[in-house]
Amino acid sequence: MQTLYYYSNLDSPIGPLIIGVSDRGLTLLEFDRGNFPPKSNQVLWTESRQATQVYVRQLNEYFASRRREFTFPIDLRGTPFQLQCWRALLEIPYGETRTYADLARVVGRPKAYRAVGMANNRNPIAIVVPCHRVIASDGTLCGYGGGLDVKRRLLELEGALLADRVA
Repeated sequence: MQTLYYYSNLDSPIGPLIIGVSDRGLTLLEFDRGNFPPKSNQVLWTESRQATQVYVRQLNEYFASRRREFTFPIDLRGTPFQLQCWRALLEIPYGETRTYADLARVVGRPKAYRAVGMANNRNPIAIVVPCHRVIASDGTLCGYGGGLDVKRRLLELEGALLADRVA
């Protein structure tokens, strides 16, 4: 039996996004690369602007600098380690950054910064689960699924990175 999820597209200031929701909350927010919805025997994706409207509204408010926190429910699904890393990401305040080493310490595995980086790479809910707030130990920008330019723009939007700073 297939699980029913709903999705819609959002034209955002950082490019087109796909928003996916389950009956428990936001389960997917990714950069639209033109290959959505994925083919699956377990999940049936149905387009619905109505099912995603609260998520679209809050994301638009975020991009307009009128929202710092999202209040809708999220439905994270991953391995126990991934979930631990993603929950740690949710604790990084708006406008602040942390390093991969910082996150590794938070999850109790101080030498596992590469594993933390891989968990971030698998984050299914970009922006809301703010992996863009994680930077290299030397302060440079690195590793973002939407590209470093998008990461820079998100950090500038949040005031965590000055627009004229080279990182």
